[in-house]
Amino acid sequence: MKYVMEALRQKELQEKLPVIRMEIDYELLTLYDALQENDTVMIIKTKERLEGLRKQLIKIDAE
Repeated sequence: MKYVMEALRQKELQEKLPVIRMEIDYELLTLYDALQENDTVMIIKTKERLEGLRKQLIKIDAE
């Protein structure tokens, strides 16, 4: 049973990867727009979201 649960968890993590990568792409586009508009508040918020997504991606890759 333990092996089945681990296999399911690994599959779930692998399915999350494309979603996280799409979110990173979207946030990078948002950051680009904010940089073009010189919107410092949006730049800071977007960088924080990107940092969180980066941590999620690293956590999944490590497992």
